[in-house]
Amino acid sequence: MSKKLVIKVTAGADSAERCSQAFTVAAVAVASGVEVSLWLTGESAWFALPGRAAAFELPHSAPLPDLIDAIRAGGRITLCTQCAARRDITEKDVLEGVRIAGAQVFVQEAMADGTQALVY
Repeated sequence: MSKKLVIKVTAGADSAERCSQAFTVAAVAVASGVEVSLWLTGESAWFALPGRAAAFELPHSAPLPDLIDAIRAGGRITLCTQCAARRDITEKDVLEGVRIAGAQVFVQEAMADGTQALVY
C-alpha cells in the first residue's frame, strides 16, 4: 500500500456525495497514518474559506468542518491557484494552513514515488 495519497476534489455542494466522499477518504487516510495532500478545485474551492464548510449538509455523513480539521491536523490542504483566482480568493482569505498552489505542484506531488492519486 502506498504511504502517500494525493486527492483532488472537484465537487462542492453541487455534488454533495462526491464531495463528502473525498473529504472522508482524506480524513480516514490521515487517521490511518497515510501522508495526505488534499487539493480543492472547482466548487470545492469555497471550503478553503472560514465558515463555508459549516453550511454544507449531507445526511448520514460526518460534518465537513470536522473532516477538514482532521485533514489539516495531519495532512495538507491546497487550493488550486486558478480556482482561487476565479473566485477572488487570496491567501489572506483562506483557513489557517491552507496553501494556494498550481498545476505544476499538483503534478509534482501526484507523480512522486510511492504516491497514489485519486480524483473525486
